Amino acid sequence: MDRMYRHQRHIYDASRKFYLLGRDGMIADLTPPAGGSVLEIGCGTGRNLVRIARTYPDARCFGLDVSSEMLDTAGRATARAGLAHRIRLSRGDATAFDPAPLFGEAEFDRIVISYALSMIPPWRAVLAEAAGHLAPGGSLHVVDFGDQGGLPMPARWLLNRWLAGFHVTPRQGLADTLGEVARTSRRRARIVQRFGGYAVHGVIEPDRSPI
Repeated sequence: MDRMYRHQRHIYDASRKFYLLGRDGMIADLTPPAGGSVLEIGCGTGRNLVRIARTYPDARCFGLDVSSEMLDTAGRATARAGLAHRIRLSRGDATAFDPAPLFGEAEFDRIVISYALSMIPPWRAVLAEAAGHLAPGGSLHVVDFGDQGGLPMPARWLLNRWLAGFHVTPRQGLADTLGEVARTSRRRARIVQRFGGYAVHGVIEPDRSPI
């Protein structure tokens, strides 16, 4: 990952903003409790964390990434934004990590995964790991490439061919897996396909239905 992002990180945000759709909508949906904790898994350049910290000034923000190159960029971004004191970054494997020694936090009120699952081969393990670190009443928010079911076949072919050049693979079955993880963790899943299935926005949250 460091080799891949050593140079890409400098143009990542400028180039990705045109096709990583739905990130800001996901952030607007977070609504963490006052003083709550928000962890982004696969935080990359820190773009989302800066926006989260600005949107929710009472939130305590944390970022995890396996790439030290990306974390270096994220650290610079948070410092430029004057938010280094509110955003703590750490290097770790999204499929298996212990947040206590990394962040001094055992669990989080909100966990965010934005366009990272499509770049991590064991993506199902990432979802299961994230759900295991939710606080009671916490929620997991995911946005990534969807099943593209509403897009014309030529557009789907071109999109997937182009994404493959960036080592990105839309995860077929993402919506179903979110539902499975929700059931396993005794929560419910809210899933919305956006832009003709270009992106999927999923939330795993407490099941408040009457017993």
